[in-house]
Amino acid sequence: MTNITDAPKPETAKPEMEAEAVSAMPDQDFENELAKLRKEVTRLNSHRFVRIHNSVFLLLLFQLLRGMAFGLGTLLGATLLVSMIVYSLSSIDFIPVIGEWASEIVDIITNRTAVD
Repeated sequence: MTNITDAPKPETAKPEMEAEAVSAMPDQDFENELAKLRKEVTRLNSHRFVRIHNSVFLLLLFQLLRGMAFGLGTLLGATLLVSMIVYSLSSIDFIPVIGEWASEIVDIITNRTAVD
């Protein structure tokens, strides 16, 4: 029976071998790869997302506006959902408790809006 410690270990690349592989690469290929890398980094740094998040003030402003939009959307969505549920429950007459309760809520809402 073999122990786990007796199992052969995978060979890892040694730093000397990696350095030899890089030095074996022709200078022109290395220069081309470096130029492509610089071009890609420049393109990523000019992206709008990176430019916004480079400034603390712009980041805070962006997050504030995002939070306000989220809050407003949540408020409007909840208002529409609750009003549709109350309206549909008020039209139910065959369940006396729910129908009466929803009718009272509708009457309270219409009375308050009529007073205002």
